[in-house]
Amino acid sequence: MVKKLASKSTKELLFETEIKEKNLRRDDFTGTWQGRLHILHPDKSKIAAQLAVKKEGEYAIKVR
Repeated sequence: MVKKLASKSTKELLFETEIKEKNLRRDDFTGTWQGRLHILHPDKSKIAAQLAVKKEGEYAIKVR
């Protein structure tokens, strides 16, 4: 099973193929994270507001 990687700055979870497709730096991501959030409506979500998330997607709760 392929593990998702978490962005160290935004906590967004992506597969390595998605990181390559978006031309993002692999060094900005880590495989050490805990917890998972699925944000569907960031404009209506209180949790998304607390985390300063502006777009829908999957996010890690804790990133090391």
